[in-house]
Amino acid sequence: MRGTLAYALLAAALVGSAHAQEAPQAPASSVDPSRFGDSIEPKDAIGKPPVTILKSKGITPQADEDGGGSINPSRFGQRKPDEAYGAFQRGLYKTAYNLALPRAEKGEGAAQALVAEIVSRGLGVPADAKAAAKWYEKAAENKVPEAQFQYALLLLDGKTVTRDTAKAQLMLEEASKAGNPLAQFNLAQLYIQNDRGPEGLKKAVPYYRTAAEAGLPDAQYAMSQVYANGAGGITKDDKQARHWLTLAARQGYDTAEIDLGTWLVDGRGGDRDANTGFRWLKQAADGGNIAAMNRVAKLYMQGIGTEPNSIDAAAWYFLARRAGLQDYEMNDFLAGLTDDELKKALERANRLR
Repeated sequence: MRGTLAYALLAAALVGSAHAQEAPQAPASSVDPSRFGDSIEPKDAIGKPPVTILKSKGITPQADEDGGGSINPSRFGQRKPDEAYGAFQRGLYKTAYNLALPRAEKGEGAAQALVAEIVSRGLGVPADAKAAAKWYEKAAENKVPEAQFQYALLLLDGKTVTRDTAKAQLMLEEASKAGNPLAQFNLAQLYIQNDRGPEGLKKAVPYYRTAAEAGLPDAQYAMSQVYANGAGGITKDDKQARHWLTLAARQGYDTAEIDLGTWLVDGRGGDRDANTGFRWLKQAADGGNIAAMNRVAKLYMQGIGTEPNSIDAAAWYFLARRAGLQDYEMNDFLAGLTDDELKKALERANRLR
């Protein structure tokens, strides 16, 4: 799944269906498709994902912003690594802190951002949320984009600093102008939260697009919904929607995997390819997505994109049902199986999970 972490700002609204009665599940997606228009059929997802604010990726020698093995110091407003960043990269966090702190106290923005990162995560020193907030604020005042983004999250959260949505928006706007994709995506989310009407969405779309073009899967999925529904002043274009779904799905964004699989099976936005569609849905199901488990069960039942297999169909539905999903069509299917088939399916389900 995605490396970014999300926390919800708005509660999820459950999707109803003529054939399925479902239980809520914490969604992996950070984009609420209902913001862009009608939800995509078939409606057997566990619920409409909430609008969320994405936190930054953790910065460690193994997981930096660029995905490589070295720290990207531009996140902290600095072009080339120095001793503090070099120590941080090698996992010498206490050394990095000791090297950066005197510079931070002298007002150097990059050092302030690094100290904030170390203190906020308790790397080599005790974690201190209030101290981290202080250093993020100072670095943000020094126009360090990553610090502006992080401080905006704190202002939105309101736990370690006084909640201030207006100031958070200004910080996100500054970080967005500097090219921070997470700030761009979150700014779009904030615009939609502040204005649920078409104008809010129209204002958000350019930021979704910029973040999507930078490779952020959350934003890529958002753009797929914009094009799928013709929202935010964008003409409806299923081909473009499928393009963005594909990009997000390739990054393991499971909501995109489900939608892309469904579109391929249905032939929406391009040629029909049931086999590939099945594989995308199976990938999401293997990753634990309950809605995908139910759809995979139906594809096995109907023999779409794969050979028909009643045992596998029942097994995947058993898994979805254990998690609270109820599908009347699949319940009727189970009622038609023999006791021996049900036993085999239960054994298969237990091996799958």
